[in-house]
Amino acid sequence: MEASLHPDFPFRPTTPTTVPPAYWVGPRHLAGDDGRLYDTVADTLTDLGWTSLAIVRGRRELSEALEDREILRSTVLHISPDSLRWAQWVLPDEPFHLGNLPIAWQVSARTDMSSTLAQWSAYFTPDVPGEVLADFLVALDARDQPGVPLSGPELVLDAVAAHGWLRDIDEPGAGAMDPTFASHFHLGQVPPLIQDADPLALVAEPDEAALAGWQAWAEPVPGTGYLWAASFSSSVPHDLVAAFAGSLSSSAPVLRRVLPESTRDRLLRAPAS
Repeated sequence: MEASLHPDFPFRPTTPTTVPPAYWVGPRHLAGDDGRLYDTVADTLTDLGWTSLAIVRGRRELSEALEDREILRSTVLHISPDSLRWAQWVLPDEPFHLGNLPIAWQVSARTDMSSTLAQWSAYFTPDVPGEVLADFLVALDARDQPGVPLSGPELVLDAVAAHGWLRDIDEPGAGAMDPTFASHFHLGQVPPLIQDADPLALVAEPDEAALAGWQAWAEPVPGTGYLWAASFSSSVPHDLVAAFAGSLSSSAPVLRRVLPESTRDRLLRAPAS
């Protein structure tokens, strides 16, 4: 959906004038993004040598009647040196939603320069821990062939099981959750609008089994809404999803100044200084 934005809306979150105290917190899958999801990921991509481009479209004049106002849409596109992979900050644009949460980052890759379309895409909403998305992108950057699968889905489940997550009793080969049942990984039908170049994703009939992709989400209190969500199209290599899963389920604490309201009482905290 389109969202009207002020012309001076910044591409990246602004730094608050009063800096709250910092804490080491865990578990990281409930720690949120510290209000710095753009900065954390963009800094990682800059360190990896990716190029960033700002894209602005439309105009909004405050003196115009509401029905006459154009829509200002802005994105920041980060492109790898070989142009085979890219990450786009789409939150100020017109993102679609996962679990009623807007998409913040879209990451895509293609097999070679002759292809104009992405082989696969992955989507991440706000409050996905920035460190986790950064680890996913570092793994993507290190791959020689970002579109070629190297392993099976068991790698993803092994990554979270190694950190104490539990296999789904009903689907042990396709799902896992953290011991508090707040965060989940599941291999199954992807939501609408998830882009993938596999021809089967384009020709499947409504009554046919759809291609399976990995979905991850945190729902701290069932029925009250999601903290964050992530979706990987069916062609995302499982080892890259495993890099995300392993980082997400890690017991290593993360540094936070801003805690999500829905999980602040469930987080272990230690002063950072």
